Amino acid sequence: MNLFHAVASRAAVLLTLVLAAVLTLVALHSQRAIAETGMPPVDQDVSLVTPTGTLYGSELVPKLPGKIPVVLLHVGSGPTDRNGNSAMLPGANNSLKMLAEDLARQGIATLRFDKRGIGQSSAAMPAETDLRFEDYVNDAAGWIKRLKADPRFSKVIVAGHSEGSLIGMLAAKQAGADGYISIAGLARPADQVLRDQMKPRFPPELYAQADKILQSLKQGQTVADVPAQLTASYRPSVQPYLMSWLKYTPAEIIAGLTVPVLILQGDADAQVPVAEATALGRSNPKAEVIVIAGMNHTLKIVAKDDPRQQRAYTDPTVPLAAQLPAAIGAFVAKLK
Repeated sequence: MNLFHAVASRAAVLLTLVLAAVLTLVALHSQRAIAETGMPPVDQDVSLVTPTGTLYGSELVPKLPGKIPVVLLHVGSGPTDRNGNSAMLPGANNSLKMLAEDLARQGIATLRFDKRGIGQSSAAMPAETDLRFEDYVNDAAGWIKRLKADPRFSKVIVAGHSEGSLIGMLAAKQAGADGYISIAGLARPADQVLRDQMKPRFPPELYAQADKILQSLKQGQTVADVPAQLTASYRPSVQPYLMSWLKYTPAEIIAGLTVPVLILQGDADAQVPVAEATALGRSNPKAEVIVIAGMNHTLKIVAKDDPRQQRAYTDPTVPLAAQLPAAIGAFVAKLK
């Protein structure tokens, strides 16, 4: 064995031992939490009144003596409910519900909620022309303020998944959270990501039209003449929301956070590459970056070429990545 392979081998063994130690501590903490509560906690319905409607969610709070930390879990884009399930897909993956339950076993409380327009919060959705990205940020900030005022909790941490990563970091700064966690979050602005998604799928002429629309929206100018093939994404009524979203660059926002930051990314994520997590980490050098082997975008353990990759979006039996709640638990423990 040459020197390089010897060093690499020792490093791999050390990493394995460290991870094993972390998971052992988490398991012991989980056993203590369940032993002290007698039974695992159950979801409690909660609500938040906003100027434009009431939002509804679920709180999972272990019954432990003294104050405990709480994590606000924010879902990703589209019609995704508090549990991580999309109304556009059959079945349920229950990723965020599973994550909340795993954190509860570590003695960490969670609050997850339906975004406005989704699930129980559907009535809080304004007209499409009136919706702005900041509405979601303000909603998350409202939940943070509610949690900070709750005497049961010692620290309030925000964990945002996918699009919720940007919403979470903005809300964490606005409402003064004690820590922030990005899960499968983007570093680049949305228009760059949209271009990457469209280019291989669109004919050159249609891509050029879409690119021109994005350029206009990025500059704060609406587009009246939208090709029929692009109306689903760029119809005039949704353009104000897109303009409010495109102005943010996540890498710049995370650079301005002064609270402890954890960046988590799966290497089997077919939607968000590891490079995004790396770029977020470069923007905030104090942040801890952890790449979880085998974790896909639904936070489940599925390899990129595994036939279960699609099933992981709709099947709750596909296991959650164990390292995810372990990493969050270790991060939260440092904040106590």
